[in-house]
Amino acid sequence: MPLRPAAPAAPAEPAPKEPLWRDLVGAVLRRERLAQERTLKDVADAARISVPYLSEVERGRKEASSEVLAAAAHALGLGLGDLLGLTYHELTAGTRRARGRGHGTGASSVAEPRASVAYVGTAPRGSGPARARLSLAA
Repeated sequence: MPLRPAAPAAPAEPAPKEPLWRDLVGAVLRRERLAQERTLKDVADAARISVPYLSEVERGRKEASSEVLAAAAHALGLGLGDLLGLTYHELTAGTRRARGRGHGTGASSVAEPRASVAYVGTAPRGSGPARARLSLAA
């Protein structure tokens, strides 16, 4: 009796693609701007950058310099560290969702850093900076 050829192995599922830093930073900037009910023009003017450029940064189409990111963050009442922490949180939450893992689960022996952001309050438009408390722990 002739042997049948073995069935081809199912292709391995590709590893989830991690998001680009510029996409995450842009999403955080846009979310913060909308939470404060501010326009692109308002924030761009306060940051001293052009409206089209800020729009491109928010959409993840431009890789902004640290100076531009700091200016945009300050225009929103955030420090560069706040922007970094919020973006880090987006990165780790998105990566966990893509891998189908819960917070702190998995077989890795390396402790995952955790970030938590507690908003003290969002400042109304034009009344000063918004405040957030950022906590990073390993």
